[in-house]
Amino acid sequence: MNVPADSGTTVAPIAKLTLDDLDITYRRVLVRVDFNVPLDGGRVADDTRIRASLPTIRRILDAGGAAVLMSHLGRPKGQVSPGLSLAPVAECLSEHLDLDVQFAPDCVGDEALAMSAALKPGGVLLLENLRFHPEETANDEAFAAELARHGDCYVNDAFGSAHRAHASTTAVAALFGEPAAGYLMQRELQYLGAALAEPRHPFVAIIGGAKISGKIDVIVKLLERVDRLLIGGGMAFTFLKAQGLEVGTSLVEEERLQLADDILGGAGADRLILPVDCVVARDIETAANREVVPVSAIPEHKMGLDIGPATTDRFVAALEGAGTIVWNGPMGVFEKDEFAAGTLAVAQAVARPTEEGATSIIGGGDSAAAVARTGTADRMSHISTGGGATLEFLEGKVLPGVDALADRKDT
Repeated sequence: MNVPADSGTTVAPIAKLTLDDLDITYRRVLVRVDFNVPLDGGRVADDTRIRASLPTIRRILDAGGAAVLMSHLGRPKGQVSPGLSLAPVAECLSEHLDLDVQFAPDCVGDEALAMSAALKPGGVLLLENLRFHPEETANDEAFAAELARHGDCYVNDAFGSAHRAHASTTAVAALFGEPAAGYLMQRELQYLGAALAEPRHPFVAIIGGAKISGKIDVIVKLLERVDRLLIGGGMAFTFLKAQGLEVGTSLVEEERLQLADDILGGAGADRLILPVDCVVARDIETAANREVVPVSAIPEHKMGLDIGPATTDRFVAALEGAGTIVWNGPMGVFEKDEFAAGTLAVAQAVARPTEEGATSIIGGGDSAAAVARTGTADRMSHISTGGGATLEFLEGKVLPGVDALADRKDT
């Protein structure tokens, strides 16, 4: 996973200061990390995002600094919610770092401040959930000033939260002279930046997921750049119905039909590639009656829940010889084994050209999960932790958390 920048894979230069530009010896580094991880029974159920932060944390410790980490978890809506405490994350992080990660019972206040002030070089402190305070999502300057007291310098390594203008990502950055990107943030900007600025062709994008509405802008933006755009998942049925096809009880956004038709008309069938067959069933829970049908013959009482084998072959062929691949979103109801085949096949298909030199960028939780499930993670160039931030970056939007970082003076 995550091919190093010097491996020959195309990456873009980063225009922001990075951790390596800072003098962090004997200094407390306040780091915004993305520890918004799933919990199960008081334990971390998926530590992917925690592991992604380790290079930045280890760099700080190896350089003789101390790390004060802050993150949100879930949506407690500005209220203390014990079930969304970061305490289990501190335990998981301790295991990965093989040291005792201290845990503050709050992210601000005298007790938390005393803990960060007492932190010695080589120490790590994790602050409690930022979103227990409504001031975090309000981007409150006074709250940011309290957070800033925990560190001598500031690093943002939470790309997944960079599209939110929150106190820990924007207001606090303004209080430090050289707010910098951590290693994870740096890699995200390099790979995604290259995909937009200097992709190797053929440039192929794969967009899936349930609805077109959340990905309209990225589809339009990518169509300006890609050689081929493959559409799967529930959103495909809005496009199919816009072509005049009957799609049974499949998910369709009626209010987006005209937009889908406009996109189809502007893209052309050779660049925007839709499914030609699909796996249908009466509903998600009654998979026993599933069958494969052409998209022109979907039964009126059934819904499309995965791409079919002919579509899979079509998508695999479209990926052959690709120079750059961006994939965001599953091809079907991936969480159900009966409707996961298309998504898993795409994961395998993306890995093959990557091994031949293509740059592959995987974004979105389901896409990343498919890559992990097929054992192809180490065959991909970059697996983004961004989700919404990845989509907004690909749309060409300015991400507040990135914009708040200091610009490099040598670019």
